[in-house]
Amino acid sequence: MIPKEQHIKIGLTSYNPCSYLKSRSEQVAVALDDALHSPEGYELLLANGFRRSGDTVYTPYCGTCKACEAIRIAIPDFVPSRSQKRLINKIQTLRWELKKEMDSNWFDLYRRYICSRHQDGTMYPPKKDQFFTFAHCRWLDTQFLHIYDNDHLIGIAVTDIMDNSASAFYTFFDPEYPLSLGTIAVLCQVEFCQAQEKQWLYLGYQIDECPAMNYKVRFKRHQRLVNHRWQG
Repeated sequence: MIPKEQHIKIGLTSYNPCSYLKSRSEQVAVALDDALHSPEGYELLLANGFRRSGDTVYTPYCGTCKACEAIRIAIPDFVPSRSQKRLINKIQTLRWELKKEMDSNWFDLYRRYICSRHQDGTMYPPKKDQFFTFAHCRWLDTQFLHIYDNDHLIGIAVTDIMDNSASAFYTFFDPEYPLSLGTIAVLCQVEFCQAQEKQWLYLGYQIDECPAMNYKVRFKRHQRLVNHRWQG
């Protein structure tokens, strides 16, 4: 955690409609310290509940609403659940590979994913330039975990990599694939973290009232940041 004597310079956005809970508004605090815009600084900010979008680092700052809780998997303590073990047995023919750049056919996969799953979201209609601004960061080691089924690209998980942790930034996949590619992508990222002896895999924010996010709490052991303390 950030020491009490160290103050982070932040700026507050105006309130906007919440992206996850339609009846609420959201405001975010943006980290303005240039010194923290580095792999070491970002790892510190992740541990304090921040997240990035492009080069911008932010955390929810929504007054009385505390629905967003940062969540991370403790890699040394990870034990797959029964359903995750069954899924692992089903995907023995799949393979994953980390790359510095995405395959040339990435946009067709991304377009199908957004048009099928997120027509009511801010990424619709899908645009290449918008995604590059969103996914890339000038001062981080961001790599792209490609998932293949018989050499056919079925998913990409954008992954930020730091010394002691990795962050699952954004995942898109074939919306018609018969297995849960969102869960599969996290399992692949866990495997990478285990091989690299990382301590944490950050999964962004958990919102219990948002059913689409509930898969995150199925990864054990995980921790949530509640009232500025990691619990779990």
